[in-house]
Amino acid sequence: MLAGIGLECLGIEWATHGHGGTLRVYIEVAGREVDVDDCATASRELSTWLDAEDPIAGQYTLEISSPGIDRPLFTAAHFARLLGAEVRVTLKLPQQGRRRLRGRVLTVDDERITVDVDTVPFTFAADAFESARLIPDWVALGYAPQPRQGAARDNSKPASRGKRTTGKPGTPPVSQ
Repeated sequence: MLAGIGLECLGIEWATHGHGGTLRVYIEVAGREVDVDDCATASRELSTWLDAEDPIAGQYTLEISSPGIDRPLFTAAHFARLLGAEVRVTLKLPQQGRRRLRGRVLTVDDERITVDVDTVPFTFAADAFESARLIPDWVALGYAPQPRQGAARDNSKPASRGKRTTGKPGTPPVSQ
């Protein structure tokens, strides 16, 4: 349905709350960033379909979203696009005593994903993760704080420990 209007459904999340839930649909557009118009178009298209088919009982909120900078991963193919990137993964069930992982994507095939966790390869089935997200490389994106020019301090000389005994504000201290 979305492919017919030039959009790709990256994945879907359902979150229950209070008296209903939120149906969150992540979309992508080939070759460019998702914009507000893309979200509005997808919302109109999906709302029409959801109203006609009525697959969700009760109240819910439909949210259409771009994947964002910390994009969610839903399939092995999504991991394969991010070889070498750092990800955060929550497994459905603990494996090797761990349920939460953080590391770089090493290898991916249709059935298995391997992530370097603390310099140890950790392999799990492609259908064994509950959720996963890319951890943005803030330095590569240019968002990490950069050292200020001239901010380096020479710590080889001890700081002056003189006392001010005379003078007006703004005059250098007089050492004793």
